[in-house]
Amino acid sequence: MNKSGVTVREIVAQKFDLNVNELSHETSFIQDLGANSLDKIELVMRLEEAFELEIKDAESEEIITVGDAEAFVQRALSAKR
Repeated sequence: MNKSGVTVREIVAQKFDLNVNELSHETSFIQDLGANSLDKIELVMRLEEAFELEIKDAESEEIITVGDAEAFVQRALSAKR
């Protein structure tokens, strides 16, 4: 896992009061972590702040799992370069 992936997992773990080791690529925010729409908004805001990104509403709706968040951040960071 690359540095941004580690950071994404740390942000998710902190948001949901979990240990990073409890998260996997397939962990679903809604099904596994019980996230609601406010939780997802807060998570997106934390990702935007940590990585200096802008995540549009339509893009955030596609972030369903931890792996989705990792992949999105990686793509967005690559596009910034």
